[in-house]
Amino acid sequence: MASSALQGNNSKLLGLEVLRFISAMAVLFWHYQHFSFVADKAVDFAQNQQPLYGVFALFYNYGFYGVQVFWCISGFIFFWKYRTALADGAIGARKFFVLRFSRLYPLHFVTMVLVGLLQLVYFAQRGYYFVYQHNDLKHLILNLFLASHWGLQDGYSFNAPIWSISVEVLVYLIFFLTLRSVGRSAWVNGAVLLICAAAKWAGATSPVVDAAAYFYAGGLAAIAFRYLEGSKYLAHAKLVMLAFVALTPVAAYAGNYSREQFIPLFLLAYLPVLLFVAARDFPMPTKIQRLVEAAGNMTYSSYLVHFPIQLSLAIFCDWLNRPIPYYSVKFFGMFMGLTLVAAYFVYRWFELPAQDAIRRKFA
Repeated sequence: MASSALQGNNSKLLGLEVLRFISAMAVLFWHYQHFSFVADKAVDFAQNQQPLYGVFALFYNYGFYGVQVFWCISGFIFFWKYRTALADGAIGARKFFVLRFSRLYPLHFVTMVLVGLLQLVYFAQRGYYFVYQHNDLKHLILNLFLASHWGLQDGYSFNAPIWSISVEVLVYLIFFLTLRSVGRSAWVNGAVLLICAAAKWAGATSPVVDAAAYFYAGGLAAIAFRYLEGSKYLAHAKLVMLAFVALTPVAAYAGNYSREQFIPLFLLAYLPVLLFVAARDFPMPTKIQRLVEAAGNMTYSSYLVHFPIQLSLAIFCDWLNRPIPYYSVKFFGMFMGLTLVAAYFVYRWFELPAQDAIRRKFA
């Protein structure tokens, strides 16, 4: 977007908001298979028979990569908003912590408690938990401290989609410490990416490595856009970057990479360019702009409320003594519609008021 549009306190990177919403929807499609689970495994599940599979096959098959897109977008936004302020000391540790805590923790806490209570009901019905089985005291404590995926866990627990936020919290810490101690040079981003590459080469499996790589790659895109903003070379840079990314699949397949190797590498190269191109002004009617902003705002709430909704529907179907009709288009539409409506009102009536209250009191 143009500089004037980005500098306002209420400005939005509308292109990134669209990408955020698409990524959130991708995760919802990927997790739709939960309805076929018995305990922690899908039973008699045919992936290609899911509702409207011919239209949404990409989301059904690869929706879990929406998490990597989230990490990359976070990197872009954080480097855009906080890079200079943190490096110069304009925002201190307390304020940065309050901003992050107020954004993430209230909804996490409420959905964690809700899922814990609902899992007790489901366990009383079935004798096992729905999808995520490690709902004990140890994992409750880990979830309380947003540490559910720091390597101390035995598996996924409670409102498990929070795992990606748990990982990202550690990246926030790295982000803050490097800006305050090393500086804001783009070479720092390059160094972090090299360290992540070396760690993966050495066999590291921690998702923190992956999150840091995508976050700092997104940050590089923000730095490049800020540097070229207003320059006559901006359009040329976009064309060169897009041409480079267009060649990435050819190079990857020529190197005989497997799909599991190819997709993460491709996304790591492609996503920063996509964000670079999307971070521009898209003229649109005010009503459409508000709709895009609303869609972007409710991505976090949709990410955290969709599993409690799935669990509630599973309990209800069991109470009716009926199987979950997860191949039904009507059931699919009900789940998606219910999730999006709930996400919208949760953001307006809980997430945003709680965030504002915490910031007024502590920031």
